[in-house]
Amino acid sequence: MDALAHEQEQKWIRAILRRCDRAAADALVRAYYEEIYAYFWRQTGNQEDALDLTQECFIAALQSLPGYDRRKSGFRTWLYSIASHKLADHRRRSRPPALPLTEDVTVPEDFTAIVHDRALLDLADALVSREDALDQTVFRLRLYGKCTFAQIAAATGQTEAMIKSRYYRLMARLRKELTDDG
Repeated sequence: MDALAHEQEQKWIRAILRRCDRAAADALVRAYYEEIYAYFWRQTGNQEDALDLTQECFIAALQSLPGYDRRKSGFRTWLYSIASHKLADHRRRSRPPALPLTEDVTVPEDFTAIVHDRALLDLADALVSREDALDQTVFRLRLYGKCTFAQIAAATGQTEAMIKSRYYRLMARLRKELTDDG
């Protein structure tokens, strides 16, 4: 985000906090709506769920805005943290049955190069759903939210080194489970 856009974002936040400015709230939501909707849609594959989760995310963000501290993270990173929590809640409420592993699923060396393959992504997501909450958050923010390790660290309150370590260990476990050798 460029400096001008960041400055505008902070003006909207101040207007919302000081005057409960509806126009500023609307502008802030509009600035991120499509991005957050796409984040949810890529993970749920369902338009209705994505719309509901997007709405829940922005309601929670606006309600929690007094607790937002721009010194700890950027607004976008903070918003993705809320989105990640909403997605985890959604998955707990509607946990699908575990997908069986099939022997014909193989993963190339560069796992992230094939995330566009929806069937493999769904299988990987089912496997990740068995991991602890932090690993799930790291996975989803990195692949679906396209967040940097620094942004994920800020959103989770962990160090960047810890986030990288968890991400790469998770990727190794996924490769092992998804290959014929594992």
